[in-house]
Amino acid sequence: MFYKDDRLALFIDGSNLYAAAKSLGFDIDYKLLRQEFERRGKLIRAYYYTALLENEDYSPIRPLVDWLHYNGFTMVTKPAREYTDAMGRRKVKGNMDVELVVNAMELAPRLDHAVLFSGDGDFRPLVEALQRMGVRVSVVSTMRSQPPMIADELRRQADNFIELDALRDVIGRPPRENGNGNGQHGSQHTPEG
Repeated sequence: MFYKDDRLALFIDGSNLYAAAKSLGFDIDYKLLRQEFERRGKLIRAYYYTALLENEDYSPIRPLVDWLHYNGFTMVTKPAREYTDAMGRRKVKGNMDVELVVNAMELAPRLDHAVLFSGDGDFRPLVEALQRMGVRVSVVSTMRSQPPMIADELRRQADNFIELDALRDVIGRPPRENGNGNGQHGSQHTPEG
């Protein structure tokens, strides 16, 4: 499905990929992820999308965002909005779908293959549009979680479905527990999302 001279771009729905990996019991090593797809084609761009809570002094995702930015990922962030729902519960809203779709459509004429890291069925029309423009689309998510993270309609629309669990050995590392790493992960590994 991947060809060495393919112009390739990655579109990573940060919170969706994080949730999928967490449901499978591992963390993504973004350095390894980037290297894996650099091997599979000519990587034009690797986009990472996430909403950030403003007005908090320290966001737990900030170290990851900074690391990705310095290590060749194109970061697309926007402030998450906090609101109170009808039941009086504090909620955070920060959907990055529109930004991802706009970037993918803009880049499409210069791509052969788009890799979407999300299981969100809302992306099906995007996949369809990219395909009409002659771009092959692979979707990375998981069917092995309970319930599956990949929407059936998205999986069927994609040219290629990549099971995240099958990438575990190539791009994963065990989740860190209580900060006591086992020593084999050096500083090249990313902080958690």
